[in-house]
Amino acid sequence: MGRPAVAVWQMAPVIGSPAANLARLREAASTAAARGAGLLVTPELALTGYDIGALTDDLTDPALLEDTARIAGEIGLGLVVGLAVREHAGVVWNAAVAVDSTGTIRATYRKIHLFGGLDSSRFAPGPTVPTVVELDGVRVGMLICYDIEFPEAARSLALAGADLIAVPTANMAPWTAVNEHIIPARAVENQVYVAYANHIGRERDTHYVGRSVIAGPDGTARRAGETAEEILVTAIDLDDLTRRRAASPYLADRRPHLYHALTTGFADDPGSHGAVPDDPYPDGPVPEEDS
Repeated sequence: MGRPAVAVWQMAPVIGSPAANLARLREAASTAAARGAGLLVTPELALTGYDIGALTDDLTDPALLEDTARIAGEIGLGLVVGLAVREHAGVVWNAAVAVDSTGTIRATYRKIHLFGGLDSSRFAPGPTVPTVVELDGVRVGMLICYDIEFPEAARSLALAGADLIAVPTANMAPWTAVNEHIIPARAVENQVYVAYANHIGRERDTHYVGRSVIAGPDGTARRAGETAEEILVTAIDLDDLTRRRAASPYLADRRPHLYHALTTGFADDPGSHGAVPDDPYPDGPVPEEDS
């Protein structure tokens, strides 16, 4: 296996101008490709801005998906881009699109965990779990901003075989703990890379914290600053990832029959934490076999 590379683009969109942001995306993609990246991850709603009020039809035009795909194909670079997408019956999603280096749209993910009124007043919650696709030889899963703060979401992608979780985000003050602590933790506990691309600056009352990060399965992280536009590029060492998964087999050592309440909810008595299925090893730990 080789060592492909991922880039995250920390930036401030031109508010309400998809055309201007597509032009900037083309420039950023060219820069990332020149620096050896095979995949570029943008912030959440990078083509419009995030805290910009109501989303008019021109800001949610499905044609923006094809515009994004065209840039990927012309530059020859995989893209994960955050954008708003309007579908049937006027439903609008907070979405991310994964496009490969030929310009083929591989997946469109719709944010499943909506953050407060900024999301819920404008978007429908995504109806399906995220999927994993291959981009530049790397198995990539997508989450959006608040999604990564739910351990179950990242774990579901790891179980589906993701090597990298790409996270377009619009993380704001005061929640810098997400950038500083949660992202490296998600990478370690799932033995994956996590590429977290954030906004900078301010939109209306929202102050973005920057600090985009690419974290590796050992918890080490390459970080951007708080206020400047940056493109971070980091190699994805798939051979090392395989070795680390063998040394730290978190996924193999799970005991999911004990985590029943994670998917079924709590029982009427919150203190009971739901009904736990029978333990297949009621007499204690599994006995070790003779060597």
